[in-house]
Amino acid sequence: MSTLGDLTVPKIDQSGPPKTGEFTYIDISSIDNELKRVVEPKRLPVGTAPSRAKLRIQPGDVLVSMTRPNLNAVAIVSPDLKGAIGSTGFHVLRPVQGIEPRWLFYGVQTHAFVEAMSSLVQGALYPAVRPKDIKGFGLDAPSWSEQQRIVAEIEKQFSRLDEAVANLKRVKANLKRYKASVLKAAVEGKLTEDWRKQHPNVEPASKLLERILAERRAKWSGKGKYKEPNEPDSSNLPELPEGWSWCAVDQVSRKITDGEHISPTCQSAGVPLLSAKDVRESGALFDEVKYVSPEDAKRFRMRCDPDRNDILIVSRGATIGRSCIVKTDQVFCLMGSVILLKLLEEIAAPYAITALKSVSAVKRLVGASGSTAQQAIYIQDIRSLPFPLPPYEEQEQIVAEVERRLSVIEELEAAVEANLTRADRLRQSILQTAFEGKLVTQSNHAAVTAG
Repeated sequence: MSTLGDLTVPKIDQSGPPKTGEFTYIDISSIDNELKRVVEPKRLPVGTAPSRAKLRIQPGDVLVSMTRPNLNAVAIVSPDLKGAIGSTGFHVLRPVQGIEPRWLFYGVQTHAFVEAMSSLVQGALYPAVRPKDIKGFGLDAPSWSEQQRIVAEIEKQFSRLDEAVANLKRVKANLKRYKASVLKAAVEGKLTEDWRKQHPNVEPASKLLERILAERRAKWSGKGKYKEPNEPDSSNLPELPEGWSWCAVDQVSRKITDGEHISPTCQSAGVPLLSAKDVRESGALFDEVKYVSPEDAKRFRMRCDPDRNDILIVSRGATIGRSCIVKTDQVFCLMGSVILLKLLEEIAAPYAITALKSVSAVKRLVGASGSTAQQAIYIQDIRSLPFPLPPYEEQEQIVAEVERRLSVIEELEAAVEANLTRADRLRQSILQTAFEGKLVTQSNHAAVTAG
């Protein structure tokens, strides 16, 4: 049994980029860890070279990210990247004579390699392995000709698998588009056109809105003069079906607020404290939450008290604008990265979330968050957000139509995900079989002697 250290050259030139001009730089962010390919090399002036830009790589080199080895960010350097400079965050495997680069490339994609490296990780904030950990991984090298036959068979089987995976991803993308079209049709009234024809005498939304606003005025018991809720800017809004009305989210809500803005003291148990990462399309998740004491939770919930059927909207981060309905009776608190929306009883929460998830609403929310690095949605943005309001009976009908269609989509999405998982397992099975010497008929040629 050889090691990767035996099969590769001991040292890589680390003299960095040339003294003048520009150079191609490859760092860990340049690697697509699913495609196992360099997809975003950077072209940089020498004067702005990062301190890590040192490794002079060559075509055929295998790049292995030492950071977070569980993600298996590996790639083989293609001929068009000749002369590129690699980050010292990579360990470079440059095969010695008698070692096929692609055979080495597939060897570091095996489950055995990923598991071995993951078990050797050091550091919690910046989990990484050392060059000697990678060099010490055992890999038995057959003869040169057999390595080539193994690579050819792997690539033949991977080609078929890649075609199947590409088809599955196309189906997945089509389902996503169809889902968006269902939500769009729902908030434009297209799903209930026949229903409206059969129910011409339903109270229009304008009357419903008048009653809601009148009741709010009558029940006002706060300090100072009653202030009318925000109205939407209707100048650029599309026309709605007969019986519908545009309103602002503020007009159909009894409370709009957000969570804690100062990070509280967290503990290992207590009342869950959810942030943006815990708000998913399907609902609030409690798998990886932080906890606060019951005393702190009671104080936090005096202002922001999420309950069943409330709506949560992500106001910061990569998933800005994502929303869900609370589907639990569990008591929990929110961080400031989530906005809480409590609707009036005259508004069906499942219809409201349909409207908030529609492409038009998400675009308005993301647009309101600005284009800077610190994008954010504020409570005022939610208050002013235009909301297409149908009659209450039609809201319930829309919900039923949407759920019927989305249930079919969800079943298909689950089947696609299961097949993608199966494809990934099959990929690993091919690699395992290959590196156990069982993928191709072994020849009688002697194993290669590395050196």
